[in-house]
Amino acid sequence: MAKINFNMMHIVLFEPEIPPNTGNIMRLAANTGFQLHLIEPLGFKLDDKQLRRAGLDYREWADTSRYNSYQEFINSHNFNRLYAFSTKASKIYSEASFSPGDAFLFGPESRGLPAEILMSLDSDQKLRIPMTPSSRSLNLSNTVAIAVYEAWRQQGFSQ
Repeated sequence: MAKINFNMMHIVLFEPEIPPNTGNIMRLAANTGFQLHLIEPLGFKLDDKQLRRAGLDYREWADTSRYNSYQEFINSHNFNRLYAFSTKASKIYSEASFSPGDAFLFGPESRGLPAEILMSLDSDQKLRIPMTPSSRSLNLSNTVAIAVYEAWRQQGFSQ
């Protein structure tokens, strides 16, 4: 069981599929002080060459935990708030007020978060990043970076 630091903010990847995205997010977590949580199954091995290339040597600096399932993750933690990012959400990410101890949940690249996870959360906990009406989705690592930097900005970029 991972230890939660309530002074940190958290990135949670549910069943990530693409190694370079996760590598980029590991690098982002290492450079912003966010804790990274990976919920299995992963679509790759953590020693994947593409993951290592994208994460460079930052992987060793990222505070990363793994979980066998979403339920194990939920049972292991008591975050201040858990926010799910989805194209189906109505609330825009910049309308939320983030605090240390909050966690940001992102779904797999090809399908997003499952309906049962989204339905288990209040509407205020579901956030979206605006796009043009004809757009389908943003790249996962770009989406995580937008959310992380907004939350960190709200905290005055403090560690």
